[in-house]
Amino acid sequence: MNWYLRSLGTRKIVEFIVLVIFVIFFLGPLTNLLLLAVSGKWQYPAPLPQSLSLEWWKFVLTQDDVLSSISLSFFIAITVTVCSIIVCIPAAYAFARISFPLSKWFLFSFLLTHAFPKMGLYVSIAVLFYQFGLMNTFAGIVLIHMVNTLMYMTWIPSSAFRSVHRAQEESARDAGAGPFRVFWKITFPMALPGIVVASIFTFLASLDEAQGTLLVGTPDYKTMPVIMYSIIADYPSTTGAVFSVILTLPTIILLLAAKRFVSADVLAGGFQVK
Repeated sequence: MNWYLRSLGTRKIVEFIVLVIFVIFFLGPLTNLLLLAVSGKWQYPAPLPQSLSLEWWKFVLTQDDVLSSISLSFFIAITVTVCSIIVCIPAAYAFARISFPLSKWFLFSFLLTHAFPKMGLYVSIAVLFYQFGLMNTFAGIVLIHMVNTLMYMTWIPSSAFRSVHRAQEESARDAGAGPFRVFWKITFPMALPGIVVASIFTFLASLDEAQGTLLVGTPDYKTMPVIMYSIIADYPSTTGAVFSVILTLPTIILLLAAKRFVSADVLAGGFQVK
């Protein structure tokens, strides 16, 4: 055994230990959540549930508020993603291809929505929404969600557009293609992985947004994260675990489906100002 450890070397042993710690840190809470969600009885100091049950799943999925909040959350997330693409992709292309004064500062300004406590920012925005009659409206919720997703939909696509070499676009123009055809046939397909990554992050950020929806949308608009607050406060922890699993599943499924697009290069490149 000692000979085997010496053959591996100190570096590999340390890397393995760090990997194990990371797996425990990452998968431990998820495993505990899944066990709690299917537990019928789990009392301290038992390390595992004494019995398994889907009773609380049935309870959660038969609540009218829960079912309506799930459909509303997905509808809002899809709307926010589509609107963000329409608004931000042209802006991202402009940041990548057009040189204008203070362009770097304008691009950097999209980070400001994540530089301050969200509730303070949302309260300031809510004052303006109240003046324009956007409180407790679907449009107000979409706008408050877009404030939180602007960074993803500008920085990552902007980097994706910059990665497309101008020589490829110029070759297409020399062959007789117009500006729109060059963008649609050359630039857009090559930048598509970055746009997909940004769209996924936008969708998931909107799906998980709670504070902005709670402030702008209540009492008529209750999404999954908003409903989760009341479930955790009024029902046993098993119910909260069930709802947490329901809220987490879309994130896991989307990231697994899009893993071919999500890479360290795409993400690192998206947060570089050049």
